[in-house]
Amino acid sequence: QVQLVESGGGLVQPGGSLRLSCAASGMLFSGYVMGWDRQAPGKQRELVAVISSSGTPNYADSVKGRFTIARDNAKNTLYLQMNSLKPEDTAVYYCNARLGFMSPYWGQGTQVTVSS
Repeated sequence: QVQLVESGGGLVQPGGSLRLSCAASGMLFSGYVMGWDRQAPGKQRELVAVISSSGTPNYADSVKGRFTIARDNAKNTLYLQMNSLKPEDTAVYYCNARLGFMSPYWGQGTQVTVSS
């Protein structure tokens, strides 16, 4: 079955950086649109970034210029490089995989906390 396993979250000071990883298995990774969403306490889950099967990225306005999404199809892994982190980036970050109109697959999430 499809599994998405996130890693790389943690506590970081404002202005710091983190790199999240999402290891995928049980799927033809290269054919999926991959993405990162996040959910802060008391807020709805929101899109952070997506990357097409061909590698074209798109970002939420709130993270443009600070976050970079990338994929390594040979390693079946998705990444999110997060720089210049702000307290408002604090959330649980979820990896997801989409194929056409099928329901997306989700990882279990990884906590990112930005605080001094």
